[in-house]
Amino acid sequence: MYYDPIGKLLGPWSETLCTASLALRICLSILLAAIIGCERSSKRHAAGLRTFILVSISSTGAMILDQLLFQDSSTHSFGLSSAVIIGVAIISINCVLYSSRSQIKGLTTGSGLWTTSMIGLAIGAGYYTVTCFMFIAFYCSLAAFPTFETYLKNRSNHFEVHIELTNPSYLQDFVTTVRKLGLVIDDIEANPAYSGSGLSVYSVMLSIHSPELKKYKTHSEIIEALSSLDYIYHIEELE
Repeated sequence: MYYDPIGKLLGPWSETLCTASLALRICLSILLAAIIGCERSSKRHAAGLRTFILVSISSTGAMILDQLLFQDSSTHSFGLSSAVIIGVAIISINCVLYSSRSQIKGLTTGSGLWTTSMIGLAIGAGYYTVTCFMFIAFYCSLAAFPTFETYLKNRSNHFEVHIELTNPSYLQDFVTTVRKLGLVIDDIEANPAYSGSGLSVYSVMLSIHSPELKKYKTHSEIIEALSSLDYIYHIEELE
């Protein structure tokens, strides 16, 4: 038998399926999802406050209904909860997009929605302590780790850039320049999404080969140096 410290602290009513406990679980589901949704909305992600709240409520409600149905029919089945997991997984997959700049976007949003549904299920089951641990870990992953992740990426020896040249004839000049800087071009891919724009657009995978660059230069400093070239209209690092 699982012992829930928070449930025991609140009292036996919180662990049973009574009106008060159901209201508590729904309100807690809305509150935690709102905190996550606000964090996502503040960073202008597609899935924001309302989306995360709806996912959480549906998961919590599905788990509560499964428990009520189990009490009424004595049939051990979690069909609604399973359906919610599958439904949120489909929504999460549809959040992943491949942008015109050869970037995959929406992975964090998609996985965030799926994780929110798991938290909602835990709330609906009345596992308050598990819910708190999951929420704290999830929120820290969203709010605290991006800075550390950016630091690691900026110190990596491998990175990818989106580059826009004023003329395709300058591609050879660009290749020559990056090699002189101590960079190795692993791959160059032309981006057809910009055909007819007057620009030659490429996705370039680079590796830092020079020991000096590895020791002193970050990706942003390298990109800033490349952006000073006259024939480069725009350059940025791809995430």
